[in-house]
Amino acid sequence: MKHARTKVVVAGAGPVGSVAAYFLAQRNIDVILVESGQSNAEDLRASTFHPPTLEMLDDLGIAECLINQGLKAPVFRFRERQTGEVIDFDLSEIADVTKYPFRLQCEQYHLSRMLSEAIGKQDQAQVLFNHRVVGFHQNADGVEVYAETPESIMRIDADFLIGADGANSIIRKWLDTDFTGFTYPEKFLCFSTDEPIETKIPNLSYVNYVSDPKEWMVLLRVPSLWRILVPANDEQSDELLTSDSYKNDVFDRLIGNGEAVETKHRTIYRVHQRVANKFVHDRVVIIGDAAHLNNPLGGFGMNSGIHDAINLCEKLEMIYNGGDTDALLGKFERQRHKTTHDFIQAQTIRNMEYLAQGNSSEHKLRKSEMKRNQSDDALRRSYLLRQSMIDSLEKQKEIV
Repeated sequence: MKHARTKVVVAGAGPVGSVAAYFLAQRNIDVILVESGQSNAEDLRASTFHPPTLEMLDDLGIAECLINQGLKAPVFRFRERQTGEVIDFDLSEIADVTKYPFRLQCEQYHLSRMLSEAIGKQDQAQVLFNHRVVGFHQNADGVEVYAETPESIMRIDADFLIGADGANSIIRKWLDTDFTGFTYPEKFLCFSTDEPIETKIPNLSYVNYVSDPKEWMVLLRVPSLWRILVPANDEQSDELLTSDSYKNDVFDRLIGNGEAVETKHRTIYRVHQRVANKFVHDRVVIIGDAAHLNNPLGGFGMNSGIHDAINLCEKLEMIYNGGDTDALLGKFERQRHKTTHDFIQAQTIRNMEYLAQGNSSEHKLRKSEMKRNQSDDALRRSYLLRQSMIDSLEKQKEIV
């Protein structure tokens, strides 16, 4: 059995795990980043970086490189599909409180790949692809982590294990913590296409949330593609949903002549609203999708995971500088668990309800509220601070 020693093991080389490992490596804290795949997965789900996330990446010296690969989207737009009415919000209005008054539209794998390459160049850090965490054992002094490779099992002795291994986290499962919440009844279907949709639908921004009683959707622009997210009936087979005929129907309804539209990806996934009962389990901590899941409306999932990573690694740096382990990890738990419950879960559920309720009385009330938010200066600023995630991080500072 191969054997290694480090201070921190991070499981999962997605954007959350790679940010955690890079932060630690920059602070001269020995770290091993392990990833079950052969390389960073080209995951197309997350593509929106919010202003405070960009500020965190700026502190790590990598924001500008990422910005150069993406699109700046200061305006996000809610649209009524049947009438074409739009309600705009412009993040440039809060330029007084953030260096980055826009959303960055850039696929998450660009960040993961950039950081994994940078981590591998650090003397005190390693990236091990084709290494899947299969188990661990912890005591008062540390954690024994066992990672499966194609040929063998590797044991890594560490002070701490960070589980950033996604929604199906093996680490969370071994911890046997409750993962409470619910799963949306419908499937979510995402198409990626280089079709110039902006020439077919007037008045599009890079970020568009389209409400409709029959088929709501989200239209997001990334540098080379449009990504179109639509709900799908749970009873319809995956084979049907990814078929040409179904694709043709969706784009027929959207822009017409769906048969002529070519897609680069067709992806189906289930969407959950779930939060682990505990994030901290002695010397094992779960973050990102391993700890909490939410629907994608608003782009909060990846961002909140990165916020987990930065908060936790700041606490670990304090621990290695002599801070009290239990007190600091307890503070991380309180800050991120409450933020997840009170902001991320509540806001994403609310966003979903607005799009999916169509012409119902509830939708009309939410639409009226949205228009009040847009027309009133104070309400609009408050809404922008919430949707940009700045407000949640300010409230987090109040948690001791």
